[in-house]
Amino acid sequence: MLALIPDAADALRDWLDAHRRVFVLTGAGISTPSGIPDYRGPDGSWKRSAPITYQAFMRDPAMRSRYWARSFVGWPVVARAKPNRAHASLVALEERGRTTALVTQNVDGLHTRAGHRAVVDLHGRIDRVVCTSCAARSDRADIQSRLAETNPAWAGLTADTAPDGDADLNHADVSSFRAPSCTRCNGVLKPDVVFFGENVPRERVAVTQAALAQADAMLVVGSSLMVYSGYRFARTAHERGLPLAILTRGVTRADDLATLKLDTGCEEALERAVGA
Repeated sequence: MLALIPDAADALRDWLDAHRRVFVLTGAGISTPSGIPDYRGPDGSWKRSAPITYQAFMRDPAMRSRYWARSFVGWPVVARAKPNRAHASLVALEERGRTTALVTQNVDGLHTRAGHRAVVDLHGRIDRVVCTSCAARSDRADIQSRLAETNPAWAGLTADTAPDGDADLNHADVSSFRAPSCTRCNGVLKPDVVFFGENVPRERVAVTQAALAQADAMLVVGSSLMVYSGYRFARTAHERGLPLAILTRGVTRADDLATLKLDTGCEEALERAVGA
């Protein structure tokens, strides 16, 4: 039965004390205190238009130009972002041997930068770029420099920040923006992330399922679980009879599966519960 507890930190501390090995899944809500916006509101609906799909990105050169123009303006926000107290608290939990793995739906790399070791970047990393033809990989920072050289008129342009290195350029003319191509084969470059309409690599899912199989409880932090790639693990935990705690603001897709739901911000609650 779902429990609604007034003091989130105390409730989470008691829950963590009762479980030896916890599988942790995080979402955008853990990174909002670091200045990276999330996609959805408290009711689970989109705050803005849905992100570009893989199919549109690959099919339409104009859509690619639009994507890279927005990314050029928005990337510095992610590049400057720093891990916050919630990230640090989960590092402390790992250092105590209390986690089987940390699986994140985020692509910002903040868990790794915070010092977490066993991280599964379920949807990839936005700080890497991959060629869709020859699979060559580049650092996003290097691509940013190339974009600045080929699009000098865009230097210094600012816009409202959007999630995951995006920016709101709804009224800007991006038709002349030159998207990057692979220096090795001239192939299409895309961020090394799983776009909407694209599948999470099977091996990544297998590693995650193995970590969940070793856990005796699951903790969700900062995710609405509206995307199936994350929700499936909550459903699996429930089917295996594992206690499921959710620490996030607003409704989630798995509220009816949770044994503990804490509708609050994650930074203070985690810090107090873990004692980091």
